Formats: sequence, C-alpha cells, structure tokens
Amino acid sequence: MAELQKLGVRTVPVLSRGDKYTFGQSTKQIVDFLGLKEKSGPELSTEELAARVDKFMGAALELIPLMPRDRLDTHVPGRPRSYRTLAFHLFRVVAAFLDANEGVALDQAMFREEPAADADTATLVAYGEKVRQRFRDWWSKGDTSPAKSLPTYYGPQTLHELMERTTWHSGQHVRQYMMLLEKEGVSHHRPLVAADFAKLPMPQNVWDG
Repeated sequence: MAELQKLGVRTVPVLSRGDKYTFGQSTKQIVDFLGLKEKSGPELSTEELAARVDKFMGAALELIPLMPRDRLDTHVPGRPRSYRTLAFHLFRVVAAFLDANEGVALDQAMFREEPAADADTATLVAYGEKVRQRFRDWWSKGDTSPAKSLPTYYGPQTLHELMERTTWHSGQHVRQYMMLLEKEGVSHHRPLVAADFAKLPMPQNVWDG
C-alpha cells in the first residue's frame, strides 16, 4: 500500500518501475511499458467479438433461471460475491462498455454495483435481456469504429481493445456460472464450450487461485 500511495495509485493490478507505472488491465499497455517485442492487441475482429459477447449473454440468459432461488445469496468460491451479484455483474460489464461508448468514463465503481438485495432470477433475466438488446441496438446503429477512443480509469482505450476486454470478462463470468450450477447439482447442456473462448485472453482457471 505504501508503494501504491507513493506512486499516487489507488487501484490494482498495476505494474511499476521506479516512479513510472502502468495499469494491468491492458495487455498492450503492459507490453509497451516493458518494451517487449511481443504481439499484443485483440486477435478477433470487432465483428467476431460482437458475436461472442452476444452469445455469452444468450448463454447467461439460459443459465440464470436454472439457479434455485434459495441459493442466490450463496457466495462464489474465494470472494464475497453472491450468485445473485455475479449474475448481475456479467451483464453490468457489457452495460459499462456501452456507457463508455456514450462518453461516460469507465471507472471501477461501475463494476462494484449490486442488484437489489431481493432480486430473483426473473429480475436478473429481465436486466440481462435489456442489456443484450441495448448492445444489439448499439452494434447495428451506433459508432462501432474499432479505432474510436473510449475513456477508462486506466487511460484511453480503443473501442477494439475495450470490446475484447468486455467480451472475455463477461464470458469468464458465464463460465463461472456454469460451474456454480454444477456445484449446486443443477444439470444443463453447457451452452459454452472451449471453442467459444478461443483467441480471447481468458484466465486459465475458472476461479482465482
């Protein structure tokens, strides 16, 4: 904490060298900061990313109603986040991306937002459907230029870069929800498979180590 305060940084992950630093949310920023001769940046086109994130949200809308209501207050492995909050959060990630496209600076508070304490699966699904439709409307009618600059708490990002992060971030949480259902003894047809995550910088593990 003392090192972070000395740098004037309030969030993690962050990579520092002397009095210079970069945030750890962007692989490209890390590669540039370290001066590595490594390829960085999205492997998938914005069209491919749009199809993936839409598929991830569709999978979530299938999975969320399967969770028994009496399990929604249960916490996920390793952190104080309930199943209810995770279901909300995986759509909030996409909503925050859309907010950034409307000029609202992306900040960490957006990702800490919580659903109503008594939100049931129907409420969570309704929210998800609203976000999915908003995403589809933006993709078909909005400014989707890959080079468009978007404001974030870790510096300006191109639409393409932030869209990739949004895609794998939401996908990772749907991946987690599939495992939570299995943990609770609820069977499902596994709407997402390994191929759906190909060419995305996904974490290797479903949960934090």
